[in-house]
Amino acid sequence: MEFAKRLDNVTGSAIREIFALLAQPGMISFAGGNPSPDSFPSEDVAKIAETIIRQHGSTVLQYGGTPGIGKLKETVLEMVKKRGIDAAPDEVIITSGSTQGIGLAAKTLVNPGDVILTESPTFIGALQNFLTYQADVKGVAMDDEGMIIEDLEEKIIKYNPKFVYTIPTFQNPTGRTMLLKRRKRMIDVCERCGVLILEDDPYCDLRYSGDPVPTIKSLDTTNTVIYLLSFSKIISPGLRVGAAVADKRVIDKYNIAKQGEDLHTANLSQEIVDAYVHSGKLEGHIKTLCDSYRKQRDAMQKKLEAFPQGITYTKPDGGLFIWACLPKGMDAVKLFKQCTDQGVAFVPGTHFFPEGGNMNTMRLNFSMPSIEQIDKGMDILKSVIEKNI
Repeated sequence: MEFAKRLDNVTGSAIREIFALLAQPGMISFAGGNPSPDSFPSEDVAKIAETIIRQHGSTVLQYGGTPGIGKLKETVLEMVKKRGIDAAPDEVIITSGSTQGIGLAAKTLVNPGDVILTESPTFIGALQNFLTYQADVKGVAMDDEGMIIEDLEEKIIKYNPKFVYTIPTFQNPTGRTMLLKRRKRMIDVCERCGVLILEDDPYCDLRYSGDPVPTIKSLDTTNTVIYLLSFSKIISPGLRVGAAVADKRVIDKYNIAKQGEDLHTANLSQEIVDAYVHSGKLEGHIKTLCDSYRKQRDAMQKKLEAFPQGITYTKPDGGLFIWACLPKGMDAVKLFKQCTDQGVAFVPGTHFFPEGGNMNTMRLNFSMPSIEQIDKGMDILKSVIEKNI
């Protein structure tokens, strides 16, 4: 059997493969990127869904329009306006999660061999999407203040990329937030060079400390930025609802490309999300999420303080992840097997780098495990590391 060549360099997500291990009884997972299942507003969603189906079943259970339900698009416009983004209804499309918005960017903009620049490290799901469309993905160096603009500009000049992909706020996998001065410099460089920016912003509402930073899209005066948002982290990932906001020409192409993928995001999911946003409960729900995740983040950071010298880690103001760097020469892939044998899982950091390498890094998720699991699991991780130093 011969498969399409576009899949030759694409492997299954390391995280998805790790999920098989998580089914083992007693396994403590720092591996996923999921919101806590305890956080889902299940009862509210159930009541909303029942009302919608009983009152509007003939509509929501029928086919819908590819751009999305009009009232949800208006809701998205209201949300992004609070983030400094002014847009019109024809500059918005509802997507099946923000991951579809990433894939549609590659599908509509990239020809085989075209270069995409990403943060290094970056979101594994984005890497898979880009490689599926046969892009040549090049990493741009980061530090604690986000993407290093000097390296970005150098690689734009060298590679002439189709676009730059970034998660500037509470980045996956590092948890870092790009400073405002770098956001301004990024858009200046990209505008001057005629390069689009794909700004992925799924974590911005999950802030536990510090002050909000303006979106890159809010600084955009020349339609340089495609902005992606998601309801997965604040309501439910299983509903699969997100949105893209961009120049109408981009959204028109997204609309054509999406028609061939799933025709439209599920009507029922769109209606549930819109109703929940307007129920008056979302703000309180996000506050509850942040209060819980803050405690879990703090518990993990406190444990990391006692780890051996030479181990560094990020201290994110929000999001779901902490990024740790082990002493040079250590191999997190080897540590992974030792840890899972003792009932703890994480994601080795090498999988997040377009260029590979960086074997001494790891991503730790704090939203899924309880504080008790964090305490126990981090003690096991510390013990394994100490045995390998």
